[in-house]
Amino acid sequence: MPRTRKTYPPSLKAKVAVEAIRGVRTAAEIAKAYDVHPNLVAVWKKQALEQLPSIFAGAGAARPDSDPEKDALYQEIGKLKVELDFLKKRMAWHG
Repeated sequence: MPRTRKTYPPSLKAKVAVEAIRGVRTAAEIAKAYDVHPNLVAVWKKQALEQLPSIFAGAGAARPDSDPEKDALYQEIGKLKVELDFLKKRMAWHG
């Protein structure tokens, strides 16, 4: 009978990786505490460290020109344009 791979939830991987990054305990101690193989501790730590820069760059890289005040002003301009078009049509109908 073939062995099935164990899967671990992302929350557990994150906890293990953070603890490994802190370096308070050894990988073997962390692995024993969370009932995982010590090699997984090293793998998850490496993955976390590689992905950290992209986590912090994600918000700014998606829309660098995003400005809440600017977005609110564009929204207000849109509303006023719709209202002006409505009033123009109404005046033409009465006029």
